[in-house]
Amino acid sequence: MKKLDKLIIRTFLGPFVATFFVTLFVLVMQFLWKYVDDLVGKGLDTMVIVQLIAYTSATLVTLALPLAVLLSSIMTFGNLGESFELVALKSAGISLLRFIRPLMVVCSIIGVLAFLFANYVIPVANLQAKSLLYDITYSKPAFNIKAGVFYRDIPGYTIKVAQKDKDNQTIHQVMIFDHSTGGGSGDKIILAEKGQMVLTANKRFLYFILENGWRYEEKGNRGYSVPGDMIRFSFKKYSKAFDLSSFAFNRLNTDLFASNQQMLNIKQLDFAIDSLQKSQVVFSKTVNAYVTVRFPFFRWKDSAWAATAPPLKVKDFEDVVPEKSRHSVLERAEQSVRETLSSLDAPTREYSDKHSVILMHKVEWQRKFTLAAACVVMFLIGAPLGSIIRKGGLGTPLVFAVIFFVIFNIFFMIGEKMARSGVMFTWSGMWLSNIVLLPIAGFLIYKAMNDSNLFNKEFYFRIYQKVKKFLQKFKRNKFKTQPTI
Repeated sequence: MKKLDKLIIRTFLGPFVATFFVTLFVLVMQFLWKYVDDLVGKGLDTMVIVQLIAYTSATLVTLALPLAVLLSSIMTFGNLGESFELVALKSAGISLLRFIRPLMVVCSIIGVLAFLFANYVIPVANLQAKSLLYDITYSKPAFNIKAGVFYRDIPGYTIKVAQKDKDNQTIHQVMIFDHSTGGGSGDKIILAEKGQMVLTANKRFLYFILENGWRYEEKGNRGYSVPGDMIRFSFKKYSKAFDLSSFAFNRLNTDLFASNQQMLNIKQLDFAIDSLQKSQVVFSKTVNAYVTVRFPFFRWKDSAWAATAPPLKVKDFEDVVPEKSRHSVLERAEQSVRETLSSLDAPTREYSDKHSVILMHKVEWQRKFTLAAACVVMFLIGAPLGSIIRKGGLGTPLVFAVIFFVIFNIFFMIGEKMARSGVMFTWSGMWLSNIVLLPIAGFLIYKAMNDSNLFNKEFYFRIYQKVKKFLQKFKRNKFKTQPTI
């Protein structure tokens, strides 16, 4: 490897590593902002949050790589242009394509590593992240009784306290409605002037140690004509235990999510797509057989039938059906149409669902390649763009990087949505963003090779001055040619 190649690669790797982690951090923060309502108030352990962030970060690596490559390539060639190193290289007879060649190899290696990461690591990370997020989303909020509000999150109980002290343990004017017991017992009501809330060390049970209260209980079955007995107990001190096991964070078996297309690699997706397509073919044959039995007229055509239907001599429906039978005939026809449509509605929906699942698997198959190829496409945009703008640092390169990444993301989401809905082929929809950006990359490379003034303010100022002089000259000539009165 020549010294020039080492210089360019060394100049590129530093900004690439920094921008990659910054980009990944921004994407993770966006994820946390989206699900902050599901995370707050659940009493989750620190390790659970760390695991969720780690798995989520792994799933966002392939999305952060193209932006990191774009930004770092603009910064690299912008710094070289700003320090006139690009001018020195060109004056030595080295073309643009020659000194971007080593970075092209590096970005190709990054693209291959991105594909391998998307194929072998991200499915596992997706499985863990999605299952963990599901468990967090559907877990109950942490136990928290508020003063003056009926609390119903403990199964079988409704609790209300009028006041809570600052220690968050002492409570006043306590009401507990116990409707957890079935059978012959009625609801139980406990009233107390004050009490203490004590949580066990393992957080499994919560004890209400109540003072100066009454306990009401109705004996007997409800719904019978014979009324039950009302029993009232007074107490100076009474202890009530509540089971908080339903508030514990429990993990479901990850195998329940393993069949989702985001949890599969290329080989598994190929197998799943093949199985789904075979299932769809079998379903189509079953539906066709069902339809041909019920509606043989539409399925089978006798060989003796004419190629085209003979012209009808009847001009109106009223000429064929007598007036007294028209109402009944129309009702039977309408009922037959409704029955036909209702019998075909369920198979149509099922076929559409099966086809939608196949499309989602194909979209996920293409995604593993498109995001990896996007690393190379972004480099082909960033390298010539940096040599044109000749601005280093983080300011100007970040602006252009965000613009092109927004363009890439918009077309990527549009293409994915069209591919999922069947408007476009899955390959064309998922590759739409790269197809749109490749001509832009070619245009920028052409301009950079010819020392374009595309982003030079003086270049546009000179164009403005020329246009201004042309308009002034045109205006003077127009007034000269006007006739005098």
